[in-house]
Amino acid sequence: MIAAVQVPWLTVRQGSAPLLLCMPHTGTTIPADIESRLVSPWLARKDTDWWIERLYEFAAGLSASVVRTGVSRTVIDCNRDPSGASLYPGQATTELCPTTTFDGELLYRTGAAPQAAEIAARRREYFEPYHHAIEEEIARLRSVHPHVVLYDCHSIRSAVPRLFTGTLPHFNIGTFAGASCSPELTAGIEQLCDRAPFSRVTNGRFQGGYTTRYYGRPQHGVHAVQMELACRGYLREPHGEVDEGNWPCPWNDAVAAPMRAVLQQVLTACLAFAATARA
Repeated sequence: MIAAVQVPWLTVRQGSAPLLLCMPHTGTTIPADIESRLVSPWLARKDTDWWIERLYEFAAGLSASVVRTGVSRTVIDCNRDPSGASLYPGQATTELCPTTTFDGELLYRTGAAPQAAEIAARRREYFEPYHHAIEEEIARLRSVHPHVVLYDCHSIRSAVPRLFTGTLPHFNIGTFAGASCSPELTAGIEQLCDRAPFSRVTNGRFQGGYTTRYYGRPQHGVHAVQMELACRGYLREPHGEVDEGNWPCPWNDAVAAPMRAVLQQVLTACLAFAATARA
């Protein structure tokens, strides 16, 4: 079922299974008053987690719940610490309200970047309702299930030199160094990824963002995992630099099918874990 929500950019799909998928970076909506200050509409959407909502469409058949924002991460990044503190101190990253792309390109025209008051307003308007929806879904699911899995869905281009060296593995599992979920859940996901014809790393460059770190409380029955996918695993990702002519590339079911099959196994394993986990 689709639950009623009070804001048009927020989708909450309520399922009955002990599994919640969060999608903070699939949105492309940018209010006109913000977009008019940007250098380029394409740059502003360049780092979207493209087609992730389509890749995980099968989750509805598992009766998983979904919380998804349609607002672009350029407006506000719902997977950053709302205080503005970096989740990766000493490493390149983007802010709560990004002012650059992953590649370091400026997003705003000179003098037009958001200041403290505007950032606070965006946090109230977009960040807080998104996380309120997550909190409500966790509470609803925990009222009927002793354990639930929060699975945070992400993707990124396979090569972003400013953020990491070389080519990113296909599957990047983040559990905040093991603090956000049971080691048994991590091991089960790792085994499925390792059986597939894809590469995998756990707690590498991406160890889990704000959502994984904030909600992952395995001692209280909430196990949070971030899955960062390299785009080449499910898209015909361009080689070399991307531009307006080749990015984003179109969705193709056949290209996505092998990775989607593994992800179906992963989410099924998450459900099996939640059903059998002990306090």
